[in-house]
Parts: sequence; C-alpha cells; structure tokens
Amino acid sequence: MGGFRFDTSYARLPESLFTRLPPEPVRAPRLVVLNEALASDLGLDRPALTADIFSGNRLPEGATPLAQAYAGHQFGHFARLGDGRAVLLGEHLTPDGRRVDIQLKGSGRTPYSRSGDGRAALGPMLREYLVSEAMHALGIPTTRSLAVVATGETVLRDRPLPGAILVRVAASHIRVGTFQHAAAEGDRPALQALLAHALARHAPEAADTARPALALLMATMEKQARLVAQWMGVGFIHGVMNTDNMTISGETIDYGPCAFMDAFDPGAVFSSIDRGGRYAFMNQPVIAHWNLVRLAEALLPLIDSEEDKAIVLANEAIQRFPALFEDAWLHVFRAKLGLSAAEAGDKDLVEMFLKAMADTGADYTNSFRALAEGQPMPVDPRDEAAFGPFLAAWAARLEREGATADRVRPRLLAANPAIIPRNHLVEQALGRAEGGDLQPFRDLVAAVTRPFAPRLEDARFRLPPRPEERVQATFCGT
Repeated sequence: MGGFRFDTSYARLPESLFTRLPPEPVRAPRLVVLNEALASDLGLDRPALTADIFSGNRLPEGATPLAQAYAGHQFGHFARLGDGRAVLLGEHLTPDGRRVDIQLKGSGRTPYSRSGDGRAALGPMLREYLVSEAMHALGIPTTRSLAVVATGETVLRDRPLPGAILVRVAASHIRVGTFQHAAAEGDRPALQALLAHALARHAPEAADTARPALALLMATMEKQARLVAQWMGVGFIHGVMNTDNMTISGETIDYGPCAFMDAFDPGAVFSSIDRGGRYAFMNQPVIAHWNLVRLAEALLPLIDSEEDKAIVLANEAIQRFPALFEDAWLHVFRAKLGLSAAEAGDKDLVEMFLKAMADTGADYTNSFRALAEGQPMPVDPRDEAAFGPFLAAWAARLEREGATADRVRPRLLAANPAIIPRNHLVEQALGRAEGGDLQPFRDLVAAVTRPFAPRLEDARFRLPPRPEERVQATFCGT
C-alpha cells in the first residue's frame, strides 16, 4: 500500500524504549500538501498516498506503530518525556537502500502525552513543512516533510484552530534524550541495545572499535558541530535546543519556535518561552556542547566498566567539541567569503564583517548575498563606511589566493542564499492557509526551495520586513 517497505528494527529493541499503539483516527482527513519530489525519492506510489494513510486512519501494510520514549533537559531541567503527539509508523527501506523513519506528528494521545491532547494545529505543521524543506534546499541536514493532512477537527490552543497531522521523514528519531531515558531507567541491557541500534544506523564504522560508545559520542559531536555551524551560516535560530531536540543522526529536528534572522543581532531570540536567552543565536554552539555532555553522561556505563576511567575518557572526548565547532564554523564562513585556503586570520576577517553588520543593523542574508552579487551593502548610504575596513581586508585576502571577488563569484553565489523563509512571510502565509487560502504558502515553498537561484518573480521574497511587519516572537505550537 503506497509502496512502503517497512522493516522496523526499532520495534525489536527492549520495550522500555517505546509503547506500541496505533494513531487515533480522525474525523475527516484531507490531503493539504504532498511533497511529490520526496515521495518519488522514497520510491512511494503517488496514487496510493491518500489522506487515510497519512492521517493514520488506515495503516499501510507492514506498519508497526509505536510511540518512542525519551527524556530531555528542557531549558536545563531534566524531564521524562516521549512522543506525546506522534507515532512512528515504521522504518521504510528506499529503493537505493536507505532506511528512514516515517512518523505521524499530531496523531493523538500516547502514554507520554501528560496533559496534552496529542494533536497539532494546521499552522505549526505547515510551518515545519515549509522550514524543513527550505533547510533541505539550503543543503543543511534535516528531517523532511512528506505531507500535511487536515483532520477535519478543531484543536484548542490560545483559540480554536484547524487540526492537522504532519508526515515526517527522518534518518531516525533517536535523540540525546533517548539515551538519557535508558540511562535514567538504569536499564543497562536497553542502553546497550540502543547503542548497537544507533551505531548500525548512524555510525557503522564505529561498531568494531575498542570503545563503541565513545566512538558514537565522537561521531555525534562531529555531526552536531557541522550542523550548528551551518545553522549559523544562514542565520537560523532553532529556538528550543533541548536535549530531546538533538538527534544522533545530526539532522535538524522539531521546527517549533524557530526563526531566520533579518537584521543581524548575535543575541537574537525569537522563542516566546526563552525569556533568558538560553537559546539565542550566539549561544547555539555553547548549548550544543552542553547537550553533548549530557549524552556523554548517559553513555558512561558503556564507555568503561570503571566509572572513574569512563569519566576521564568522556571528558577527553567532550573537550574536543569547541575545536571541532570552530573548524566547522570556519569551513562554512570561508565558503561564504569565497576563500579556498585557510589562513590564521580568517576568523578575525569573518568577525569584522559580522561586527559591521551588527553595528549597522544590516540584513544578514542580504549582506552576504550582496558580496556574492557584487552589490553595495544593504544599508543606509550613511552606514556604508562601516564596511570599508572589511571590504579592503577581504580584497587583500582574496588577492593572496590569486583571486578577486569577480573570479570567485560562482562560489559566492553557491554559498550564499538569496532567499530564506523570512518570519513575516511565513506568518502571513500561515495565516492565509488557516483561513483556507493555500496559494501564498505554495508560492513561498516554491521560492524557499530555490534559495540560490531565485527567479525574477521571487524578488519580493528577498525583501526584509518593514517595521510594522517584524515578527518579535515565535511559538512552539503545542
């Protein structure tokens, strides 16, 4: 049914890691949006991909629905969590041999719902569809969105809203918090089984090392260093970097109170619940490191049977993260400046540009794109002088490579997007969609999935918000 080929290895793990249950049926499922390109890539049969399947009203053959258990540090506080409004249908095997999770988000109550209703509203599910597909187009590892289905039901948040279910595709949904759950249970066999499962799916080369748990930690650190550096490169703020929102696969997951910056502000916070700025733009690498320390703590029993030795080994590993991140960050920003070699002063050069942007309130995306297109900086002419020292230093840096801005322009255009999902446009499109008009949403999806090669008709999506259009806060949607 639908071309799904399920083989759910997660369902063969100890049952302390999940609960088997079907999604709750919905009243009147209707397919709102289907990702045709992703469906084709997964080898799925388009005519058979119906609203009944994507709502959970009808299970595809071979599906083994379950809700995963996990824990997490939410704003620094440990909590027992789990899939409170999601069900994993199964692991689909693609024609080219990949194994991916197919999950329904907003599919009803589970044992982990606590006081929640297990449902989702249309706006937040369309937001995740739009932003995750934009991230994929930007070349940043991410979960993907296969479809959004309207349920024909109403959910109550701050007001009644149309209900919906998102069909999410991921390399897996194993989180730092999944390991924290197994460790908190004191269930060493489950922790060991989870380790073996994670290694098989995400770091098979580490399985035969002398210390597989330590090797998984290192592999996860490297992936997360690259991921957060890529976020920084496009001005993305995740908004809720709890340990249950950090994957072992290195994919971006859970697009709740996320945002892309307009004017550059290193301290930018958009999440309405982040009152202390814990997950501000500039804090993301620090929080990634903090989260990885929590992963190391959960893995200690498997790193070495002697706790003191395990702690020493874990500390030695985790202390490498700042250097890993700086290397990844420099790799991203050298590409954004068209540099092909490394020099000791490159970090200072990047920071000179960022400081000029911060001092002038320049638009983050449009400033880098102006470099790529050979255009003036997008600031008031009175502020252009602030960029003079950087532009002179950048020209000299390129000259030392035997290059000029014109010669590296193809590299610059490939590294600096012209279009991002700007917050005001996202909010406008979602508001119209909730009222039944999906055309602005479709137009925005088409634009953000061509970020490096904008069409002439996409010029309006490149404009920063007017003062009255600025979005000051974003919300998680639960």
